[in-house]
Amino acid sequence: MRNEKIRDLVLAAMFFAIGLVLPFVTGQIPEIGKALCPMHLPVLICSLVLGWKYGAVVGLLLPITRSLIFGFPPLYPNAVAMTFELAAYGFAAGFIYGLFRKAGFTTAAKRIIALYIALIAAMIVGRLVWGAAQWVLLSLGGKAFTLEAFLAGAVTGSIPGIVIQLLLVPSLAFTLESVLSGDKSVRKAD
Repeated sequence: MRNEKIRDLVLAAMFFAIGLVLPFVTGQIPEIGKALCPMHLPVLICSLVLGWKYGAVVGLLLPITRSLIFGFPPLYPNAVAMTFELAAYGFAAGFIYGLFRKAGFTTAAKRIIALYIALIAAMIVGRLVWGAAQWVLLSLGGKAFTLEAFLAGAVTGSIPGIVIQLLLVPSLAFTLESVLSGDKSVRKAD
């Protein structure tokens, strides 16, 4: 039990570190770097593999830490709004996937279905939370956050990232979860 907790903390730290570094890789392509949503990937995988508690904490800390260390994303309103967004991703993906696991989704096919459902639900919840956070933060600053700005930031401006998340996250989470569990008895749900 103790070794599993240590392993999970180390993995969460690894996902956090990946979230700090990955934007440097995608930032080399300025036209689409932001649209790739590089910090979302490690948070989503972390929550699906380690559970909602780890995913929510990594999501909560990652944007603010990255902003304070590297100055990007800008702290206000971007990093603050992303803090709520990524924490929501981490919570929703891990919590929903955990519910499926408790319901007996343990075969490979059912796990993949559960991963996709949890991922898509988390992507919707996270984007709605980001929109609400942007609306509140910009309203406090006397600026407007319109439906068009929400759609541009949450949907149309993020299409490459959405596609990458749908292609990579379930397969990486499934593989990592299988490796960690030895695929004999897959990790129990939270």
